[in-house]
Amino acid sequence: MKTPITFEQFSKDPVKGLLFIVIVAIGYLYIDIKMNYSGQVSKCDDQVVVLNQKVDQLTEHIRRSDSALGYTISKVEMLEIMRNEGK
Repeated sequence: MKTPITFEQFSKDPVKGLLFIVIVAIGYLYIDIKMNYSGQVSKCDDQVVVLNQKVDQLTEHIRRSDSALGYTISKVEMLEIMRNEGK
């Protein structure tokens, strides 16, 4: 494999050689962070779906509990009315 810059060219102008190495390193880091970021987004999307399902389940439980509480309160009120009428 032939390198894009020879040692002789690097020794004549090391700044260009270092700039080439820096550009390659920055390109690698950019691609690496993009791949890492897309992996994190995918994991977060999966977690959001799971959490939305849990919120839906808990909302349904709250709705049922609220209905049961309303029924119980009305039942207690009716029993109190019946008890007060009996006195």
